[in-house]
Amino acid sequence: MAESNTHPVGDNVFLQRAYKLSNTEEARNLYDEWASQYDKDLQNEDYAAPELAAESLILARGGNVEDSQQLGSIKIMDAGCGTGLVGLGLARFGSPNIEGLDISPGMLDIARRTGVYGVLEEADLSKPVARPDNSYDAVMCVGTLTRGHVGPKVLKEFVRIVKPEGLIVATVLDDIWERDGFRAEVDNLRDSGQVKALRTDVIGLRTTSDVGGRLLVLKKL
Repeated sequence: MAESNTHPVGDNVFLQRAYKLSNTEEARNLYDEWASQYDKDLQNEDYAAPELAAESLILARGGNVEDSQQLGSIKIMDAGCGTGLVGLGLARFGSPNIEGLDISPGMLDIARRTGVYGVLEEADLSKPVARPDNSYDAVMCVGTLTRGHVGPKVLKEFVRIVKPEGLIVATVLDDIWERDGFRAEVDNLRDSGQVKALRTDVIGLRTTSDVGGRLLVLKKL
């Protein structure tokens, strides 16, 4: 799945369609159609979430965003990688070990051209992630937890596949944070002792805004 949770939607036809998706096949078809102009459209929307998420991972690990070589030893899953915007952000910090999953073959084709992913696979994140427990040091999920896309139960899957003490960094569209159960799922994971919630605060999904999304940083216990 790709990063379509800029807000408000505006006049972009693809964004309008993205917020009305009702099933997996619709999502795959939409993002395949959108793939070739997706990055340009998000640039026009001043989309800031991929860079914010990458920097949040660095800070949660106790690092410095001025240090460009601090992710070289960790294994990262970019879930809903889209065209690879998050992967490019992670590569800026020296990460050579990134895997990506997305529902759209068209999006994956664009992500492949970035050259920053070791593995790219088609996957439906509304189903269990086909990875063993404790496989990754970090899981990133930017722009996929939005209207008409993947529901909150995927967070439990991310907890499953990340290693103990590993991190989950995700964005959630703010207007579905409570309505669609994302807050409740984070509370359940925290209250059951599975994670520590380091951040759940409101962020701007655009460089020109300080509202629109939630940034989740969860540490597996």
